Parts: sequence; C-alpha cells; structure tokens
Amino acid sequence: MDAILRTTNLCKNFKKHCVVSNVSLCVERNTVFGLLGANGAGKSTILKMITGILKPSSGTIEFNGRPWTRDALGDIGAFIETPSVYGNLTAYENLKVKALLSGVKEERIGEVLDTVGLTDTGKKRAGQFSLGMKQRLGIAAALLGNPKLLILDEPANGLDPAGILKLRNLIHGFPAKGITVLLSSHILSEVQQTADQIAIISEGVLGYSGKVNPDEDLETLYMQTVKKRQGGGKI
Repeated sequence: MDAILRTTNLCKNFKKHCVVSNVSLCVERNTVFGLLGANGAGKSTILKMITGILKPSSGTIEFNGRPWTRDALGDIGAFIETPSVYGNLTAYENLKVKALLSGVKEERIGEVLDTVGLTDTGKKRAGQFSLGMKQRLGIAAALLGNPKLLILDEPANGLDPAGILKLRNLIHGFPAKGITVLLSSHILSEVQQTADQIAIISEGVLGYSGKVNPDEDLETLYMQTVKKRQGGGKI
C-alpha cells in the first residue's frame, strides 16, 4: 500500500485521563479515509495530533514515509471543528488574509474559490453566508497551500441535504486531483457514500479499520464495534 499517513500506537492523555489509546491508522494515498465515531470518541484529538495542534503522549506519526515534523504542515491542509471566517470580509478577502500570512500567491485564491464553488459570491460578506457556504470557505482556506493531505473534521455538521450533496461531490473529486482526504464524522450514511476506507473509533480506541464495502451494513458494523468496546470486550 502506498500510504501517505501512518500512525502507530498513537496515545493522548490529559492529566490522568486517556483520550486516545494506541491508535494505528494507515491512510492510502489519493483516497478518502473516513474516521467514524460518536462525539467525544477521540476523533478530533487524533486529527489535532496529526496537524501538530496537540503533541502525542506517545506513539509515532509518519507522513509521506518519514517521521512527522512541523515541515510536513506545508503539505497538509486542515479544517478542524468550525470554519474560522472574518464575517465583515468577502470570501476573496478572507482568503487573501490567509494567503498573505502563509506566503501563498494571490492567483491561487481564484483557483480554490472555483474548486469549492464560491466564485459568484462577489462582494457578499462572509457573515451573510449560509453554514454550507462557510464550510466550503473553510475548505478553500485549507486548500490554499496546495496540500497533499486534506483533513476535514465533521465537515457536514449542520448542513441541509443540498449542502451535504455539494460537499460530498466536492470531496469525491479531490483524489483525482492528487489530494488525499482524511475526514471525521459521526454520520454513518455520509461516510459510506464518501469514503474508500474507514476506521471506527470508540472511547479513544480503534475498533475497526478496512475498506468500505457498499454491500455491507455499516450501521450494524459500527454498532457491533461500539458495543464490544462498551461491553469491555477486546477490540
């Protein structure tokens, strides 16, 4: 397998509380990898360790076949938790601020706005955007640096069906552009329609990892995995 990202026995403790325990993931290049789990399962903590926001308590992370260093962040784009936008600025102006801070050429702004379907927003301020538009603006910001790995944390949260469909189509197109997507979600049906591979996290522990089978009942697999963990069984 041509893996762009590997974690080995990744752990995170906050004081005496273990939030993530020995999680080993292998994300294949140019695929969509779905990280499934309930709210509070440890998904965001894993993503924050991969993006350097949090330091692992133990375990290792490899990116592009090498041990993770902060230099890897040049090839990683991330949109974690909620879109961070300046409500009084347009979509273009929001991205221009990030481009200036990141040293990205301004012509890249038009490219990413086109990618996420926000080229026609003109002078409309981001504060007037729908949640779906704000989500796509957050993804555009994550794409500015031309990342090899795009990390999305619960990107479908709060979206209506039309917004979810737009997001799904957007994500589907990334692998063909050389962008691997690692997304977290608690929406089983959406992950099944979007991801090539999945990992199920329950109470900070990896319960299952494998390719998505369109003929398999993901809800049943998920519930069996979670119940096994909650019942104290070995995963």
